[in-house]
Amino acid sequence: MASGSQLDGKVAIVTGAANGIGRAIAHAFADEGAKVVLADIDEDAGEEVAAEISDRGGEAMFRYCDVGERLDVRNLVCAATDAHDRVDILVNNAGVVSREGDFLTLEEEEFDRIIRINLKGHFLAGQAVAQRMVAQVEEGGEPGTIINMSSINAVVAIPGQVAYAASKGGIKQLTEGMSLALAPWGIRVNAIGPGTIQTDQAETVNSDAEAKRVLLSRTPLGRIGKPSEIASIAVFLASDGASYMTGQTVYAEGGRLSLNYTALPLAKKKDGDKEKEV
Repeated sequence: MASGSQLDGKVAIVTGAANGIGRAIAHAFADEGAKVVLADIDEDAGEEVAAEISDRGGEAMFRYCDVGERLDVRNLVCAATDAHDRVDILVNNAGVVSREGDFLTLEEEEFDRIIRINLKGHFLAGQAVAQRMVAQVEEGGEPGTIINMSSINAVVAIPGQVAYAASKGGIKQLTEGMSLALAPWGIRVNAIGPGTIQTDQAETVNSDAEAKRVLLSRTPLGRIGKPSEIASIAVFLASDGASYMTGQTVYAEGGRLSLNYTALPLAKKKDGDKEKEV
């Protein structure tokens, strides 16, 4: 394990840390010297990540947490402070993708599920950790930092993912509101907005050649991102290098937002006996 220094001795909570981006962030933080508290509902995978970090010489512990449950979140923060006396960093990463479906038939229960985990979970964890951070500042400690996980879908929408886009748009605004509310204590709040990243959630793209072609056609860099690339942004935002940044969402999406159109498969319609592309 490389000896890190950017986050040396910091105590970091990472939610949704059992897989994908959260797992990569937990490893990157540990590599930079942080003591990592991993949270997830996948206990086996979470314990596995904690063991991986420990085996490489880092310091990590896992706690079960459903971020949509206030008591779970409170217990998570208490576990972190009991073990380390403070919390310096929170990465609000836990989130789910909604099941594909037409807006007209989107079930209320599915909409509630997405908002509960993706948006309410960010609020509950952010508030609980912020309260602890404020107390630490008032006791003479250093201010902490919170990183929320938004998405490119905070800006651009997908018709089959209306609930997901709504939750991520909410995270963008939650980030800005939190940053203003916590600025008097020097606590910074920023977000990361990934594009398509190579996680389990993106496996359908890899297995569907046409879906991958469409995705890459609207991604100027021409490839899918890696979890480690998002983790490196999280390290920066948590470090002193980002000490004058707050209320910002950093988009890592291969250049997609710079396009002024979305490249979708060409539709065809009849024009007399001829087909014309539109």
